[in-house]
Amino acid sequence: MIEKRDFYINGKWVAPSAANDFQVINPSTEEPCAVISLGSEADTNAAVAAAKAALPGWMETPVEERIALVEKLIEIYQTRAEDLAQAMSLEMGAPIDMSRTQQVGAGTWHLKNFIRAAKAFQFDRPLGDHAPNDRIIYEAVGVAALITPWNWPMNQVTLKVGAAAIAGCTMVLKPSEQSPLNAMIFAEMMDEAGFPAGVFNLVNGDGVGVGSQLSGHPDVDMVSFTGSTRAGTAISKNAADTLKKVHLELGGKGANVVFADADEKAVKRGVLHMMNNTGQSCNAPSRMLVQRPIYDQAVETAAEVANKVAVGPAQDEGRHIGPVVNEVQWGKIQDLIQKGIDEGARLVAGGTGRPEGLNKGYYVRPTVFADANNQMTIAREEIFGPVLTMIPFDTEEEAIEIANDTPYGLTNYVQTQDGARANRMARHLRSGMVEMNGQSRAAGSPFGGMKQSGNGREGGLWGLEDFLEVKAVGGWTAE
Repeated sequence: MIEKRDFYINGKWVAPSAANDFQVINPSTEEPCAVISLGSEADTNAAVAAAKAALPGWMETPVEERIALVEKLIEIYQTRAEDLAQAMSLEMGAPIDMSRTQQVGAGTWHLKNFIRAAKAFQFDRPLGDHAPNDRIIYEAVGVAALITPWNWPMNQVTLKVGAAAIAGCTMVLKPSEQSPLNAMIFAEMMDEAGFPAGVFNLVNGDGVGVGSQLSGHPDVDMVSFTGSTRAGTAISKNAADTLKKVHLELGGKGANVVFADADEKAVKRGVLHMMNNTGQSCNAPSRMLVQRPIYDQAVETAAEVANKVAVGPAQDEGRHIGPVVNEVQWGKIQDLIQKGIDEGARLVAGGTGRPEGLNKGYYVRPTVFADANNQMTIAREEIFGPVLTMIPFDTEEEAIEIANDTPYGLTNYVQTQDGARANRMARHLRSGMVEMNGQSRAAGSPFGGMKQSGNGREGGLWGLEDFLEVKAVGGWTAE
């Protein structure tokens, strides 16, 4: 049992103001693996006060020095990679090999992309040749509350902290109470890198407690939140009274549109993408729309691929998926699988209950439904587990209509060898991101969605801009 109770506030590890213990559960075993304390309002206020006091000095620090500190952070991050991998595997169930590569690797990827973007960014620039005495200055939004989820912990922590630090914001990080250990290691790294006291602060807590205190706090200028659409709505309402900037990266119900001319690996690629991280990704391609001439074969292939996906404990090395994060999520996924059966979708792989041989741990059978329609619950709700819903279509126009018929708009996927059709689809799909033929987005590409998938963008140049205010200055005097 790991016992870590301290918070990182104003450059120091400090004890919580009140005893409010929370057990972190290892989802592979259902046993407690750590004890943390959830912050009180006094802890939140102390962290915000530290960030507010540090803001003027950090904003005045030359951007080159802020970038240099993030570069130092990357060096330290790489020395702590195994610690991070073990923590995430233990607390949220990422298989250890996947944790070492994808979960940990996401952090260095984003930090390096921010540095590249920042070095090319003009934080102080002329308006244009037509207005020689006007300037545009980009300055920090201010004190930023960063609220991160459990499913891709370092991915989200670095997307927020890296951008905020380079932009000149000071910050208070509240990681998910389900996966706090990696964030506490990250706080140790921020301290070792030499960020000034108060620039980065960490308070553990839940959404109802510390999360609500931060989103409504009068001295917090911005909230950057990643999580469920339901929680994003609550944060927006709570933040409205203080008119703070709110950045939301929320849920998704991505369509993976597979045309009859798709490459031969398209269906297998889509199933494996859906199952990655045990389906616990907001940009998962959870609806596979397949053109009717290849639909029957696609269903057969999808079932075959899903049935070969191995499931096992997170600590085991090798290629497999682990458990989902906790009992609540497991129960929700079981209910939705049963709902799919009850509503008449054809179960072709998986189903309810744990996989064979696993009688303890929050394991879910890799599941595929065929012959669904877009009005079924499994096609409309974000399941957040290894469950794929397959829907047939006839024409390109029908595929667009089905894909866009969702309250979400995060990532859609297109599989076709017809370049003109792929480009048409990219223009017509209502989502913040579109990926085609298995090609992921490049370094520095913005991550974010439309509609109920949120607002704002993370990563690269656009991620920096979200933590910056634009100041227009007239009558500038040449120095």
